[in-house]
Amino acid sequence: MLIIIQNIKVSNISMLQVSEFILMGFPGIHRWQHWLSLPLALLYLLALSANILILIVINQEPTLHQPMYHFLGILAVVDMGLATTIMPKILAILWFHAKAISLPECFLQMYVIHCFVGMESGIFVCMAIDRYVAICRPLHYPSIITASFVVKATVFMALRNTMATIPVPVLAAQRHYCSQNQIEHCLCSNLGVTSLSCDDRTMNSIYQLLLAWTIMGSDLGLIILSYALILHSVLKLNSAEAASKALSTCTSHLILILFFYTVVIVISITHSAALTVPIIPVLLNVLHNVIPPALNPLVYALKNKELRQGLYKVLKLDTKRTNT
Repeated sequence: MLIIIQNIKVSNISMLQVSEFILMGFPGIHRWQHWLSLPLALLYLLALSANILILIVINQEPTLHQPMYHFLGILAVVDMGLATTIMPKILAILWFHAKAISLPECFLQMYVIHCFVGMESGIFVCMAIDRYVAICRPLHYPSIITASFVVKATVFMALRNTMATIPVPVLAAQRHYCSQNQIEHCLCSNLGVTSLSCDDRTMNSIYQLLLAWTIMGSDLGLIILSYALILHSVLKLNSAEAASKALSTCTSHLILILFFYTVVIVISITHSAALTVPIIPVLLNVLHNVIPPALNPLVYALKNKELRQGLYKVLKLDTKRTNT
């Protein structure tokens, strides 16, 4: 009799396993969230067009065939991949109320988002190392930062992020989702999805924290170290003009890096805190995946003279403007 009851319980649990999740969108503003589709669509189009233009400029301008711009090109590809992973689904939710997403699709999106975010962090590290060698070890730059270095660094970062993030969707898929399937989010975030599970999700939270500290934390540490050494080296320069020129090459990197990691930290804090306005972490999460792809090429185009010159050539504009 006991065996029969246990079998019935197992059967009932399996029947309660949900087959899809419902992405509700932005919590608290479901009635008018469709108005957000216009700015989000414009940001997405800007991200795609600006990054494609950056890739065209780097490819067509021989003076930009340098490691620093190769890393920028890789960053452009990563940015487009990150934005494309989430934006079509978000726009489908806002425009067509296509809120359903199957479990495999949800776990795949979760995995790809983690990969691309980790890859962007890794490319920032590579760019910081490139600037460190260029400013602090200029005589050794041609022998250290080579085409081979770019390939090896990119492959290493790709392997690191694709392998290290596999447990995130695997652990999420092992949870049992027995009744609730509505996610108060626009995308399949790890914590948002696993919060619906009926069983213990401690391992998911632990691995998420471990991943953040080992990958994002170590990347940020290397970046801070690189720029601290750059600043120390620049302050020792006797020429104010040389110091200003050296720092100007790092300004665009620092703007993007500070924005990227600041938002990551804020998202982590808001997810951990019990907020009375749950839309804040959701909105930050979405914007963090679409604003950097749109912002990165604009900042580089504005702050980098060589890139501006290449851009004017491709667009067939007056190159004299680059000197103004």
